[in-house]
Amino acid sequence: MPRRSYNDESVVATFTEENNSKKKYMSPQSVRLASHDKTRVAYFHDEGVGNYHYGERHPMKPHRLTLTNHLVLNYGLHDKMEIFQPRRATDSEILEFHADDYVDFLKRVTPDNAEQFEQVFSKFNVGDDCPIFPGIYEFCQRYAGATIEAARKLIANGADICINWSGGLHHAKKCEASGFCYVNDIVLGVLELLRYFPRVLYVDIDIHHGDGVQEAFYSTDRVMTVSFHKYNGDFFPGTGHIDEIGSSLGKYYSVNVPLRDGIDDVSYVWLFKEVIDAVIGTFQPSAIVLQCGADSLGCDRLGCFNLSIGAHGKCVQIIKEFKIPLLVVGGGGYTVRNVARCWTYETSILVDTELSNDLPPNEYIDFFRPDYQLHPHLSGRLNNMNDRQYLLKVRERVMEQLRYLDGAPSIQMQEIPPDIQGFLDGDAELRDAEDDSEIGKEQRRRREVMAEAEWYEGDDDNDGEAVDSVWTEES
Repeated sequence: MPRRSYNDESVVATFTEENNSKKKYMSPQSVRLASHDKTRVAYFHDEGVGNYHYGERHPMKPHRLTLTNHLVLNYGLHDKMEIFQPRRATDSEILEFHADDYVDFLKRVTPDNAEQFEQVFSKFNVGDDCPIFPGIYEFCQRYAGATIEAARKLIANGADICINWSGGLHHAKKCEASGFCYVNDIVLGVLELLRYFPRVLYVDIDIHHGDGVQEAFYSTDRVMTVSFHKYNGDFFPGTGHIDEIGSSLGKYYSVNVPLRDGIDDVSYVWLFKEVIDAVIGTFQPSAIVLQCGADSLGCDRLGCFNLSIGAHGKCVQIIKEFKIPLLVVGGGGYTVRNVARCWTYETSILVDTELSNDLPPNEYIDFFRPDYQLHPHLSGRLNNMNDRQYLLKVRERVMEQLRYLDGAPSIQMQEIPPDIQGFLDGDAELRDAEDDSEIGKEQRRRREVMAEAEWYEGDDDNDGEAVDSVWTEES
């Protein structure tokens, strides 16, 4: 089968959407529009965040952030946005989500005294994947502080889009490290956004399931999490089955899109657009957090997809076009040169600037040998195991889940106490009391008719819905 580049106009046209179709999502209740035409973009970068080192053989390389920043600067993108040197997150800010004993451990442990803490390594899940390295807590403060500051910039209406490529460490849990992540800056950023915005949508295009964020908001309806990832039950972190839909107040507000090896540009972007259009139409978020893990690119050291930088960026563009306050963070990505290219390209999308495919001269140009191009060929390494029938099944299953929502949850806005997590818990208790009323019982009865773990056996079971938007491939 002949291959076509994602940058080919015929392919891009397949996913072009009329602006009029977005208007219904732009009501005052769902989005705060700026009083100007130009999108205001704020870029948060800590000069020191790329100087930390997980270890010689470890795949996580914070230096990728330095490479990204140099490309951004040498392409002149800094002239298109406000640049901020963020402050570090304070202990109290990190403790908004993480446990006291875990934060105390991160503050005190070093490679020199690690032996004194060996008895709690398993408790905090520290080891090969999450090693102890010099400055570990400062590193966490830097990337988490940037995400928190970016969230506050959106709340203050100081920008329409905020970017923090050092953030996006979506695996960290309340009491433990996981998957190269120690502090979950995304959860901290979302908690900050919830002080002002009624509903926050979290979208994750990392190849790994966004388990830490999903777990943190699994039982609330004020945050909807949507994760596109590889899933086979064994691939890290082992979660992200399509049946993980949330619990209690958050039932149906966790959306998982499990994918198989080798998914290509056309398939991924088609499914992404189908799901995101439906999610935003149903949930009507007031703000969006987009995690742009670059390990979903083809040729990634730990990845197994066939995505080009153009397709990855198309997902960013789709989200941007909704014109909802947007916080963009990084995430995974372990082929350093491609991570830098990808996030630079996506920065250009966010500031509406076209870039030359020839990389500009910069201090790290040798990292990009031999082609020195912004868009190297990354696809075709693996066979695409996501056939048309499978993708239609996944799409229909997600649409079925969304049908069981009563629409966007409405909350009574009030002064948010400092303990935002406690506020969410209290909100759940109030809603539980409502569920015990006669009206609540009837609503709950209607919700519970959803069939458990139902998968469809063929296209005829889709009730014609797949006809509404055609997914095409070259034969």
